[in-house]
Amino acid sequence: MSRHPSRSAVEALTLTPIAITRSCFRDKFGVPRQPGLTRFAHADLVIQPPFDREDAFRGLETASHLWLTFQFHEAVRAEWRPVVRPPRLGGNKKIGVFASRSPFRPNSLGLSVVRNEGLGRDDGGRLVLRISDHDLIDGTPVLDIKPYLPFADSVPEASLGWADSGPTQRLPVVFLEEAQAQLAELPAERYPDLRGLIEDVVSYDPRPSFRRGRDEERIYGAHLYDLNVRFRFVHDDSQERVEVLTVC
Repeated sequence: MSRHPSRSAVEALTLTPIAITRSCFRDKFGVPRQPGLTRFAHADLVIQPPFDREDAFRGLETASHLWLTFQFHEAVRAEWRPVVRPPRLGGNKKIGVFASRSPFRPNSLGLSVVRNEGLGRDDGGRLVLRISDHDLIDGTPVLDIKPYLPFADSVPEASLGWADSGPTQRLPVVFLEEAQAQLAELPAERYPDLRGLIEDVVSYDPRPSFRRGRDEERIYGAHLYDLNVRFRFVHDDSQERVEVLTVC
């Protein structure tokens, strides 16, 4: 008997989501390009039947971080391309899709390390796994959850070449008076760490690579929770900065 799966078996492969993400990020614009780049991103993984059994998560409370396998559900394409243009390379240089972390992949699968914030129940009684330091948009299907193993998963001497270190350039962020007043009225329990989340999202400049560094009057918006955060990039003689206009 052959040890290799038949072609029909491979083509019939299906994956069932374990959880659906309820995230502070409501669309793709503004989402950090890697997990951990924002310290204040919170999400609930709403566990789906038949996996919504606490027994299935017994012992996970000892894990500070988790591996999530998920689907880039808003990046699914009928055809895949062998090369992509990573934003880290300015959006101009092409590299192979398998040498990148691009969401536009043959099977649209992603892999992220996130912080484990514990298992609980939401207001509707559904089992949820709370996470932070993530890069998942609202509605993301989570296909697998595993504990992060520090002794095996951390490789200090690992290298990539074109992206060996994290981004270091962050623009200063200024909240204008109207934005500050709106932030002060928002309940912290509903919008945890919101100011810090906004600062992290806009300071890394979420604009497409070809717009970065430009002096433009355009006002941008990022949807965080059920809020629209409006901001603009300002150039003057001293430095470039981000001004947050409104949070509503």
